[in-house]
Amino acid sequence: MLKEFRAAQLPAVERLRALEKAGILPPPHPAPRPPFAARLSGKGAIIAEYKRASPSAGPLNLAVSPEEMAYAYAAGGAAAISVLTEERHFQGRLAYLERMSAPGLPLLRKDFLIHPLQVRETAATPASSLLLIVRLLQAGELTAMLLAAQAAGLEAVLEIFDSADLWQARRALADTGTSPAVIQVNSRDLRTLAVDAALARALIRRREPGEIWISASGVHCREEVEERRDLGFNAILIGSCLMSAPDPRAALAALAGGGP
Repeated sequence: MLKEFRAAQLPAVERLRALEKAGILPPPHPAPRPPFAARLSGKGAIIAEYKRASPSAGPLNLAVSPEEMAYAYAAGGAAAISVLTEERHFQGRLAYLERMSAPGLPLLRKDFLIHPLQVRETAATPASSLLLIVRLLQAGELTAMLLAAQAAGLEAVLEIFDSADLWQARRALADTGTSPAVIQVNSRDLRTLAVDAALARALIRRREPGEIWISASGVHCREEVEERRDLGFNAILIGSCLMSAPDPRAALAALAGGGP
């Protein structure tokens, strides 16, 4: 599906090119950005995700507004919020970043970003960080995206699916002097949409000192949160089970160990 996701980004890139040519790209967001990686320096922090739909789960709790979910996540103990902004497959909107900023948690823009102009677009929002999917980008593109993030004052999360992705990620991080390295292991196969937790268990063994690692996909209960923490993951990104819960705040508190 990555080819499909990349193709879906092309109209957005062309729109941003037109804005740049006309000299009307939106300016950087004026307010300070809460630090993202610093909130994940321990083990087992939870990044709560807001997504209105997904290819695997379909529509998710559309009646709950971004504002309501942001406050629920803050009250439930989230360390940060991941915000899906991709429109075609996840029903996201870039505007959700502004709408979810009031509680003050660091925001991660999660999308299938492919061009530095999309980094500049992100910098016009309150987001603290953005997701870069390593295998979605060629080596030169990944380097350019990291440099654009540095210039914009944004942190980058590099998502990987296997050892080859990890090698590419570390090479780009070293080439750009990006620190700290924030690595996200996605346990979902984007071809089949199946989740294999063994992937996270295998890759975390290659974690190096100073790196911050996030486990994404396939976590639904407290026991799985504790397993990822004990494996050495600094954070766990949880989306669908929170979005589908009748009470997202209580569901998050239970996952974080602060509830029944």
